[in-house]
Order: sequence, then structure tokens, then C-alpha cells
Amino acid sequence: AGRDKEDLVVPTSGGRYDVHLKKRQRVAVYWEEEVSEVRRCTWFYKGDKDNKYIPYSETFSEELEEAYMIAVTLDEWKKKLESPSREIIILHNPKLMVHYHPVATSDDWGSTPTEQGRPRTVKRGVENIAAEIPNGEPLQIDHLVFVVHGIGPACDIRFRSIIQCVNDFRNVSLSMLQAHFKKAQEQQQIGRVEFLPVNWHSSLHSTGVDVDLERITLPSINRLRHFINDTILDVFFYNSSTYCQTIVDTVASEMNRLYQLFLQRNPLFKGGVSIAGHSWSLILFDLLTNQKAAPEEDEHSEEGSRTTSSNRGIEEVKEILKKLELSEYCDVFDKEKMDRQALFLCTEKNLKEMGIPLGPRMKLLHYISSKMEMQVCPLHCLRSSDDGKNCQYRDIGLGQVSANYPQLNYKPTIFFAFGSPIGMFLTVRGVKRINPNYSLPTCKGFFNIFHPFDPVAYRIEPMIVPDLEFEPMLLPHHKGRKRMHLELKEGLTRMSLSLAILFSKREPWQGRTEHLSCLSSARAHSGAKGGHNTKPEETPAVVKEEASLINVGKLNGGNRIDYVLQEKPIESFNEYLFALQGHLCYWESEDTVLLVLKEIYQTQGITLDQPLPGSQ
Repeated sequence: AGRDKEDLVVPTSGGRYDVHLKKRQRVAVYWEEEVSEVRRCTWFYKGDKDNKYIPYSETFSEELEEAYMIAVTLDEWKKKLESPSREIIILHNPKLMVHYHPVATSDDWGSTPTEQGRPRTVKRGVENIAAEIPNGEPLQIDHLVFVVHGIGPACDIRFRSIIQCVNDFRNVSLSMLQAHFKKAQEQQQIGRVEFLPVNWHSSLHSTGVDVDLERITLPSINRLRHFINDTILDVFFYNSSTYCQTIVDTVASEMNRLYQLFLQRNPLFKGGVSIAGHSWSLILFDLLTNQKAAPEEDEHSEEGSRTTSSNRGIEEVKEILKKLELSEYCDVFDKEKMDRQALFLCTEKNLKEMGIPLGPRMKLLHYISSKMEMQVCPLHCLRSSDDGKNCQYRDIGLGQVSANYPQLNYKPTIFFAFGSPIGMFLTVRGVKRINPNYSLPTCKGFFNIFHPFDPVAYRIEPMIVPDLEFEPMLLPHHKGRKRMHLELKEGLTRMSLSLAILFSKREPWQGRTEHLSCLSSARAHSGAKGGHNTKPEETPAVVKEEASLINVGKLNGGNRIDYVLQEKPIESFNEYLFALQGHLCYWESEDTVLLVLKEIYQTQGITLDQPLPGSQ
């Protein structure tokens, strides 16, 4: 019992690591990581390269301390000590202690190292050591975000793991909180947002599939084939019913495990949970589309719509009968409480039992079969309350691999997708349009964030509003303005448009006069009537100004879904050169992190210190 008491455990790094003082070990809490050593530092020597003080081991530090105390007590200096690596330390006096690195190791005759080589300063204690000790993270956690990686084990251009990349994302979030939520921090309204990585790649490749692949992989171009087996094949694994089940089970169980462990370590946590996915976030999208809302929620949300939907369906049946000149049978269908959905399920036998004669039966059956051939109409129709009207929309789950999608132990507040191909895969599966009334069952927020040169990213909004061409929302720069080269590009575009209108096919001076007169009359007309009847030449500006007011459905609660980052000036010179970088830039992107923080804290009624220009 006494030993257990001595082994104190101290949480560090925001509670993501535990330090076992007795074992002198630092252990990761939420993920698997090699145990690192912890030292109690009392003696240091200056390194060769960066001139930073490096601590000796605790055992050798005790020897140095003992020799130092004897020298001080007896006032006997020039003591020589040999380190475990057979290096010489000489204590000349209290202010001059030197560490000699030997030029060569001992020879065959067993000669001992001498004090040759470049001397290095030895220091006792931490006083006057310019060490950058971080202030630490706020103890209060307002929100939890699980971050799921894409295909392959590497997540950025430096081939770092999801753990290292999420560390960068978290560090950027802390700096963004200090820069843009300073008032809320000073008033102690907020603490911080915790980001935890979710790793599924290692579980998938621990099933033995790598051994099977190795047997059939050709020996040529070995590195390229190994890279393909380790990364790109994850896409094909997900489209396999066997490995798709493994992937969704791993992602869901890992997020549930992390959530329960987080609650155990943070019992006072009352915040929400969000999910972020990089690249292959289709896994999360499929998982969220197959979540089941709580029965009490469905009861409250659908109780009022059931009666309305049923009455609307009965009225639609009456309209169909009127269209087919069979209005005299309305009472029969009304008596049977037949709505549109029930009508489309009827067979000839059902109609005959209702007493419908042969001629009307044939008309109804022909009408039903023609409608069924023209369009696919799933019964739940993308969770739409419009039932029959929106049957032109295919099921969002169409083409999904047959799998038993697990349920999460929480309801995500927002789903963030970084550089995601969700739109492309939905299209390949046969989903041409997304019902504007559709929303994820348990998650009311969805943001699709991408770099303009990201080759993997696709948009979502055109699948909801296919008849209207409009740009994605431009993500404002975290310093509060648009990048200069983008402003210059917009200015040149406007100038070229004006010049094109000015120098039309007519005579130059005549065209210029007519253009100025049309422009002045158009301004007067818009000032008198609110600008409804604008000229065709003015539509591009109007569309850009009202881009944030476009109705893109309920997938993100009526708000915009697609957000594009601003490329850097150097990136605009060659799109292809920076394409890969564009897909891997999100981890250190201040603009991306700021949008995530802004949307999360907006659900808690907390806003930025100063609204960024161009933000929604």
C-alpha cells in the first residue's frame, strides 16, 4: 500500500498524458504511444549544436551533487568524475565546471579518456537557464472534437501520424483563442476546445490483410507498390463489405471508447461533441447518415407532421383520381384512408377487393407503373416530410456498402469535413440530388471545407441546388482581410468586364455614351424599385453579394455548407505544383481552425471579439 501511495500520477499536456513519478515515465492516455522517460533535472551540460542545456541522468546527477557538496565543504576543487559514457567532468570551482568530450574511445591497451576535445559548460540548478517552459492549457474544456484521418498512415507532406497533426491543430486553436476570443477568456466565459485523434488504419491492417497482399504483390517497383498497398487500397477496402464493416466498427468503437474515457477523466464536462474528418471523411458521413435519432425526439418532431402528411397524401390521391377522370371513386379511397404512398403499394388484387372495376383498375395500375419507371422513390425519401412531392431525390444511402453501422453514444453537434470527396462518391453511387429537407439524423451542422487546389475535395451544395450556379463561401483570413493578390485579381476582373461592355461591337464613342446612360438609368431604377429588375451585365455582382443568402437546404441548418480557403500568393503561380500541399494544409491552417472555433462557440452564444469581413 505504501508503494502504491508513492507512485503518484500527474496528468500533463491538458490531461492527454500521465506522468508516473515513481517509474519516471510519461504515458499517453487516449492513444497508443511509446512510453517516454521523465527526469528530475538538477545538473546540465551545454549541447554542441543548439547550445541548449541538456540534463544528465538522475543517477549521475546524484554523483555530481555528492562530489560538489564535498568540494564545497572541504574547499577542495579540481575534482574529476567520469560519466557513464566515459566522458570527463572537472569541477574547477563553483563557477567553472567543464565537461570534456573525448576525441577517441579507449584503445586496446585500455587507456582512459583524457580531457581532450572541445569543453562544454556544466551547470548546477535551473537558475538563469533560458528554457521555454509553456504556460500550459486552460483547465476548462468547453467542447470535444474527434478528428478522424483519411487513407494511409501518414496525414501530411512530412509523413507524420494523425497524433502529430492533431497536436498542431490543437496548438493553432490555442493561439486563435488568444487572438480572437480574448474578451471571452478574460471574462472566463470560455476555456478551450479539446481535439483527440481517432486512428483506424492500424486496426484495419492488423487483420492479416497485409500478409495476403504481400503474397500477390509483384516484386518490381517495390516502394511504389508498398505505398499503394498501405494507402490507396484503403479506398477499395472501404468498398468491400468485409473490410467496410471492420472500418466502421473501428471508427465508431474508438470514438465511443475515447468519449467514455474522456468523461471518466473529466467528470465535470458538460460541453458538446463534434466530429472532424480529413480526406476520407466519407466514413463519417456514412456513419452519421445511419444514426438513429432518439425515439422521444422522433415522436416530438414527427408527431405534428404525421397528421399533416397523411391529410396531404389523401388530397394527392384525390388529385390523381381527378387527373385520370376517376373522381367518382374518391369516396372509396377516402373510406380506406388511402394516401399516395399506400396507393403506390397497391396491387390489382387490392384494387379489386376495394370494388374498383376493371377499366379504372387498369388506368390506376398503368399510372403507378409509369411513375415507378420514371423515378426511384424510396419510402423514407431522405427523411423528407414532403413524401410524394420530393420523390425525385434518391436515397442518400443509395449505393452504400452493406454493413451494420454502429450507433454512437452521443449526438455530434457539428461535422467538419476537410478536403473531402463526399460529393464525388455520392454522385458515383447514383445520388444526383440531395433533398433540401434532408439533414443528418443526429447532427444538425455540416461544413465542407477545402483548399481551392485540393485534388481530392469536391463540393456538396450543387447537389442540393443544381439549377443555380454560385461560388462557395470564401473563408475570411484570420487577420481580418482578403489576401492582397485575390483583391488585385478581383479588381482586374471587374476592370476587364467594364472594358468589355464599354468597347462593344458598336462604335466606341457611341457604345461608351450608351453604356453610361444605361448605367445611370439602371441605378435610378434600382434605387426606385429596390433593384429587382437589374441588367444582365449586373448579375455576376449581385450573385456574389447575395451568395450567403442562397438557400442550400437543411443539411447545415439552413446555412452555407461549402467553404473555400484563400490560396497563398505563391500558390497562385502554379496550381498543379501546390495541389498535394493543398490537400495536406488543413492541420496548420489558421483560417480553418478559426472557422471551427467560431462555429463551435457560436452554438454556445459566444462570438468573436471582432467579426471578420465576409464571414457568414
